[in-house]
Amino acid sequence: MAKDEATFPAGGEKPVPAYREPDRQAIPGLLAELHQEIVHSSGISFARFMEAALYHPEGGYYARPGRQVGRLGDFFTSVSVGPLFGQLLAQHLASFFSHQPGPVRILELGAHDGQLARDILEALTQEHPDLLPRLEYAIIEPLPSLAARQRELLAPFSAHLRIVETPHALDPRPGILVANELIDALTCHRIESTGDGWDELGVGLDPEGSFIWKSLGPAAPPLIFGLPSRPAGYRTEVRPQLAAFLAPLAPCISPGKMLFIDYGFEREDYFDPARTDGTLETFQAHRRGGHPLQDPGSRDLTAHVDFSALREALEALGGQVEHFTNQARFLTEIARPWLLKLEGRTDRETAKLLRNFQTLTHPAQLGSRFHIMEASFR
Repeated sequence: MAKDEATFPAGGEKPVPAYREPDRQAIPGLLAELHQEIVHSSGISFARFMEAALYHPEGGYYARPGRQVGRLGDFFTSVSVGPLFGQLLAQHLASFFSHQPGPVRILELGAHDGQLARDILEALTQEHPDLLPRLEYAIIEPLPSLAARQRELLAPFSAHLRIVETPHALDPRPGILVANELIDALTCHRIESTGDGWDELGVGLDPEGSFIWKSLGPAAPPLIFGLPSRPAGYRTEVRPQLAAFLAPLAPCISPGKMLFIDYGFEREDYFDPARTDGTLETFQAHRRGGHPLQDPGSRDLTAHVDFSALREALEALGGQVEHFTNQARFLTEIARPWLLKLEGRTDRETAKLLRNFQTLTHPAQLGSRFHIMEASFR
């Protein structure tokens, strides 16, 4: 999920990895399961390894108790700044719903502990109470441990809350899908150029039983469709399943919009020749937390978003991308009426809010690191 800074600085220089020894160990059951799969199959895809490391119901990173987000966690997000991010999003959502009569839905993916949902619902309660009687706030959460945390935090709004394991449990309803730093946490495949083609890099075992990168042979055509040629040894990540992932979600917000907030690049920058080792990162305690294959489940695994691929997936489903911009421009436009109300105020609370707004929008902080892609579905 969200990280403190982009993998590559402007100009494309490749940074030196700042790996450190982990403070947390992998869950034995998860290790045994992965070892068994690798031995049985003589290697597994990195996508399967990442799925287990992040989403295993017992040993996966997101299933673990504790707080991964915020100053005391492993990474810092826009939600960590305070409720202002959710309050501004609430204004944007309310503007769309003002043109939609009848029941409406906010559908959140990657809700983590439910803090963004709470910030949005509190803001709507204060600023748009007339919307609440016809609003359903739905969260798709397959992990029982996270669903329990969400229900606990969102208990004051239980009358409007619905948590389901899959989108198939939701009927069609006008709405907006909100995915804050979700796509970067979707599983990805890792590939390596051979100079005249691409191999898929999977995960194997060395003689001591440690996880290592292993070639699985030529990459399947869907993994490399449309990729530019790159010199031998160039590594990168791809997510060919985006359209399949989004397909069952579109009927849940029909008609409506999908709003993605994440970090990444368009295709030309994503496959920059200087980006020779892709964008795969791990995070632990706000630092790169170790080799991606070390101690699965103990740290976050993430790869940047190819926004060109996301656009193509949305359009393949009939969506029309209406906005693609950085977080600074997006939030500043939403916040114009709010900022006008604050003019001339010098109290402490106003000063704090303005500092939070600066953190969310300043180019050197979160404003240029995150991008917003919004698509409409009719």
